Amino acid sequence: MDRETASIALIATLDSKGAEASYLKERLDALGRRVLILDVGTSGVPKCLADIPRERVAARAPGFSECEDQGAMLGAMAKGAGRILADLAANEKITAVGGIGGGKGAGVFHHASCGLPFGFPKVLISSARPALLAEIATTSDTILMPTLVDLFGVNRFTRTILDNAVAVLSELQWNPPAQRQGKTVAITAFGVTTPAVEAVKANLERAGIEVIVFPANGAGGRTMEALIAKGQFEGVVDLTTTELVDLRLGGTASAGSARLTAAGTAGIPQLIAPGAVDMANFGPPETVPERFGGRTTYRHTPMTTLVRTTAEDMVEIARMTADRLNDARGPVAVFWPRHGVSDYDRPGHPFHDPAANIAWREAIRQYLRSDIPIMDTDYHINDREFASLCADWMIEQLKETECETSPGMKSSPA
Repeated sequence: MDRETASIALIATLDSKGAEASYLKERLDALGRRVLILDVGTSGVPKCLADIPRERVAARAPGFSECEDQGAMLGAMAKGAGRILADLAANEKITAVGGIGGGKGAGVFHHASCGLPFGFPKVLISSARPALLAEIATTSDTILMPTLVDLFGVNRFTRTILDNAVAVLSELQWNPPAQRQGKTVAITAFGVTTPAVEAVKANLERAGIEVIVFPANGAGGRTMEALIAKGQFEGVVDLTTTELVDLRLGGTASAGSARLTAAGTAGIPQLIAPGAVDMANFGPPETVPERFGGRTTYRHTPMTTLVRTTAEDMVEIARMTADRLNDARGPVAVFWPRHGVSDYDRPGHPFHDPAANIAWREAIRQYLRSDIPIMDTDYHINDREFASLCADWMIEQLKETECETSPGMKSSPA
């Protein structure tokens, strides 16, 4: 995409953020970058001119005329703006998108831009509350620029933030990824399962399979599920299912209730292991809920405290896992590492608790669909032998899938 001809789309409610939008446009114009301003405001008089006025955005917004309150109108405007952005991106008219706003503007920008491809440059300059920005960070690849001060015009504080945004936006360029060659597999990882992930990745790559690794930190799981649903992978090696623990125990690394569902719906091969299901993630020690006062805890970093799961937790996590896998339409296998599920789950280490782990194993046997195999192994999850078994299973599944879909391989009618 030619940055000399493509524009930067800029989304704002021009009744309240017109001065800031105008300032960004002027600065970017001076640097030779074209800007298209989309007005997504629903009240008040725009304070600067829009290249795509709110009337045009509303015309692309389904149900806008029936909206009865501002929240509904903003939601509709986000959909209209999203359709316009999608058209502009598909026709190579824009190379990046920026947004300016408080809480409402941030929400509109997020929903309008989330349909753009992964990696398409997105920048949000916002005074929204940290919790909202954190939610955006867990569900998109948006570059966030918190203003800390509120956005009420251009002053010596906001000008600094806006100038930084100009510097970022002026350099951004969308380069669509090359066409996929061969098979691609997604893998989930955590620091405590890194050796397993590295070994599986190496084995798959030796077989000519591209590997994309996702951190099982909440944002990674959400992103992986979304990309699976978009058809980006031929298989999933879900070594690190710890996000289900945080979903159950209220930790900071939950990927939501849809975790472990996309691969089953897509019908692609998925391998499941209980990587890091021995831990829930919280912040500094003082943030750990009082109800976990009697639990084994470990300070992983100054900002992360881990809480060990109990046998009761493990039964419920196994049930949650089985419930999701039972709906799968494609090949599924569960691999059980008998000697530990994380680096901290070894003899002499803080989370070593074989009885709790066995509770997961027995529960998965109880709740899992009878035709889904459970592969018992005499290894720790980070043993190279365990990784080899996992990689071999996925390689075999991808070969079978390729044979089933290759021309000339379909069976003839009798």
